[in-house]
Amino acid sequence: MQSSNQRTLTMAQAISEAIGQEMERDASVFVMGEDIGKYGGIFSATSGLLERFGAERIMETPISETAFMGAALGAAAEGMRPIAELMFVDFFGVCFDQIYNHMAKNSYMSGGALKLPIVVTTGIGGGYNDAAQHSQCLYASFAHMPGLKVVVPSNAYDAKGLMIQAIRDNNPVIFCYHKGIMGLSWMSYFEGSTNEVPRESYAIPFGQARVARAGEDVTIVTLSQMVQKSLLAAEQLAEEGISVEVIDLRTIVPLDRDSVLRSAAKTGRVLIADEDYLSFGLSGEIAATIAEHLDTVRLRAPVRRLAVPDVPIPFSRPLEQAVIPQVGNIVDQVRALMRTTLNEQGAAA
Repeated sequence: MQSSNQRTLTMAQAISEAIGQEMERDASVFVMGEDIGKYGGIFSATSGLLERFGAERIMETPISETAFMGAALGAAAEGMRPIAELMFVDFFGVCFDQIYNHMAKNSYMSGGALKLPIVVTTGIGGGYNDAAQHSQCLYASFAHMPGLKVVVPSNAYDAKGLMIQAIRDNNPVIFCYHKGIMGLSWMSYFEGSTNEVPRESYAIPFGQARVARAGEDVTIVTLSQMVQKSLLAAEQLAEEGISVEVIDLRTIVPLDRDSVLRSAAKTGRVLIADEDYLSFGLSGEIAATIAEHLDTVRLRAPVRRLAVPDVPIPFSRPLEQAVIPQVGNIVDQVRALMRTTLNEQGAAA
């Protein structure tokens, strides 16, 4: 039975509730962005907030990402706690200078004298035929630049706690929510991202991965919508007698390397499942982390990576489904891992 203190919320509802609770608690918190007011955000992350807090704190902006990201930067420098919604993560190229050269660096360049408590919320991911300029993840691009914290929740409970933590942080945070797990009625989504969420405020510390499913044979390291896909794959593989452990990273800056290594040492087989691009990204970073600790992590098979090949996300639905990792691709990769065994010399057999 569901407790009176909890309700089942979509991820969009959980994010909006977290923002509202922090706005009630702290008058310095406000939101700015395109379509965040009456429309409630194109992915409903600010639904209902305009009616509660008014246009002075839920501020509609012109279609000028450079301008309102710069305004958020200035507001934070003056003691406010802005939340700036970048509608699609793909648009960060428009305001690249404000994020990479100012948000990420100005606290460091001031010797720590300048605090920049900014949250940039942004929609990521494909799967619904929005083509190459509206379907990327790109969280690894932000993680590559020192000075930014990067948060990528996979479900409503985590989304609320991580958003509250992000708003209270004194550093710039990039908060990425996958459009396919927001629970929107007009979009097909994974129901596993909708779950019980406490009514009261709570914060989830950054840098603490979650064991989404315990297992013994194979570890899947993943995040965002790929957590839901990995859990479905794990259910299917369990019917074949393969026990899969799923690690939900939650945040990639800071990155909980210890949880990854602990699970890798436990199972000896690792698949990294990622909806970002394959080359120079998160999957390579996780694989390198494991490789650097082979003195304590004894692998039974080479690490495998499953990610988007280095091509733009296609508009065509069959092609889009082909390039974005699906449940069946995860199942196939795990089966291949189980068929491979390293000999004493470290060669695959």
